[in-house]
Amino acid sequence: MSNPDLQILHDALNDLRDGDINVAAFCSAWRAQTDLIKRLPPRYEEVAEDLLGRLEAGSLFTEESCSFSQEDLLDNLALWLHKAEKTLV
Repeated sequence: MSNPDLQILHDALNDLRDGDINVAAFCSAWRAQTDLIKRLPPRYEEVAEDLLGRLEAGSLFTEESCSFSQEDLLDNLALWLHKAEKTLV
């Protein structure tokens, strides 16, 4: 992967999965990539923000009391990254 902005997002995703950062730091890292978001179609920002918002909301509850799983949201963000990479090629 040659795009440093995408690499930042990949690293943040891995760090969250590994427990090296919390959800708030992860979401901040993703939202800070405004230049990347501007280079993508508008729908990408909408989808990313929806997923990040649900991830933040879910972090306030235990896994059992939340209507969606953090792992599913992270998988969807990984898919978002994959599609963003293909869009920017």
